[in-house]
Amino acid sequence: MAFEKRDIREIKESAVKMIADDWALVTAGNADGYNTMTVSWGGIGEIWGKDAAFVFIRPQRHTLRFVEENERFTLSFFGGAYKKELGFCGRNSGRDVDKAKETGLVPVFEQNLTYFEQATVVLKCRKLAKYDLSPAGFIDKSVQSNYSDGDYHKMFIAEIEEVLVRT
Repeated sequence: MAFEKRDIREIKESAVKMIADDWALVTAGNADGYNTMTVSWGGIGEIWGKDAAFVFIRPQRHTLRFVEENERFTLSFFGGAYKKELGFCGRNSGRDVDKAKETGLVPVFEQNLTYFEQATVVLKCRKLAKYDLSPAGFIDKSVQSNYSDGDYHKMFIAEIEEVLVRT
């Protein structure tokens, strides 16, 4: 099986389902060093005249360093399959384990990016902006309950440069 380039508008699956229900992996770095983590918060849409993805990463996550240090990252979607493997990637740190080795997910290194062979959809993204979430920005104060440890997410807005779909 191979991947074909597609337009993001050709993806018929709900972005909410893809992210919140099926989950994804956000991955940054290359064959010389990368890390990945599960994301279940985020979005896909349009901003500043660009197709965009929005991801949120807590400050203690090892993947944050890779996303911050690289201009680009990927989002790998698995269509609901590999939930056990994605759960492992969300619970364990790349500081301590080789997530690919432990899960059997096969990294693909391409154009200074990393994504996974088993993915059904891959978004190749270029960072446009980064924001630190803080309580001052919460209009609905109940949102604060997600941050009992004060570990507010960093939000990344990225242009979707290329979409790959498994054929």
